Amino acid sequence: MWIRLMEMNRSSGADFILLGFSSRPQLEHAISVVVFIFYIVTLVGNTTIILVSYLDSQLHTPMYFFLSNLSFVDLCYTTSIVPQMLVNLWGPKKSITYGGCVLQFFFALDLGATECLLLAVMAYDRYAAVCQPLHYTVIMHPVLCQKMVLSAWMGGLGSALILCSLTLKLPRCGHREVDNFFCEMPALIKMACVYSRVIEIVVFTLGVIFLLVPLSLILISYGVITQAVMKIKSAARWKKVLNTCGSHLTVVTLFYGTLIYMYMKPQNTISHEEGQFFTLFYTIVTPSLNPLIYTLRNKDVKSAVRRILGIDKHSGKV
Repeated sequence: MWIRLMEMNRSSGADFILLGFSSRPQLEHAISVVVFIFYIVTLVGNTTIILVSYLDSQLHTPMYFFLSNLSFVDLCYTTSIVPQMLVNLWGPKKSITYGGCVLQFFFALDLGATECLLLAVMAYDRYAAVCQPLHYTVIMHPVLCQKMVLSAWMGGLGSALILCSLTLKLPRCGHREVDNFFCEMPALIKMACVYSRVIEIVVFTLGVIFLLVPLSLILISYGVITQAVMKIKSAARWKKVLNTCGSHLTVVTLFYGTLIYMYMKPQNTISHEEGQFFTLFYTIVTPSLNPLIYTLRNKDVKSAVRRILGIDKHSGKV
């Protein structure tokens, strides 16, 4: 049955039409320039974090292992969306193939869910570092870190497979217009010519599992961290804790805030312009801000970059 429905959907039109910002064509060129700039910042920033974390032995710690995975997720996430988006913004055609739409849809779900879990894992790492400093290396040993990251990736993969299979079953009755600039789940569900209570329940349930539960664990971790920080008497250590935790908390606020607003709120209450703004923010803007937030607030990363480039810290000369 599922295969037959997919074949019917596929045969109803070779390409999908990504409406994107077609309602305001005068803004498309300006938007394309902004998106291109953010994409370059995302590529350079996240690639730098991955390379620096790998090349500098002083950054071979759980925190930077998780941060490297987060940067890799952001790289893959934006790359699955932005190139096709720029082609559509620059060219006369606003189309995407059925296969391309399915892949874009799958990777957006997979990588988005993986990032939610990674951010929760990183909060636990910060809890262990601040609240259990003497036992940190025992608690966050390499095998555990690898298992936690693998669990995050597998969790994202599982949720993407479930939602993709359910969404692609929905009959579209020949509808080909996707009311967004990429193939995102809410837009694809709106294309269906039938209402599915099952998908609504599954989306809400997975939203609780991948958004609300990790966010609750993050908030609990930071509640305990806050109590521990208040007891720290060393000003230098207090400042370092605030820098590393502050960076993570800023990323969490930006990412979870927009995602929860989009996925946990009833879709019929979100306007077209409002939905596009929030989607643009968490798919394009947030991945470019993550490396900036971590590097600008983190002396370890900046020092590692200087060491790799061979720049003397005091003289500024090579």
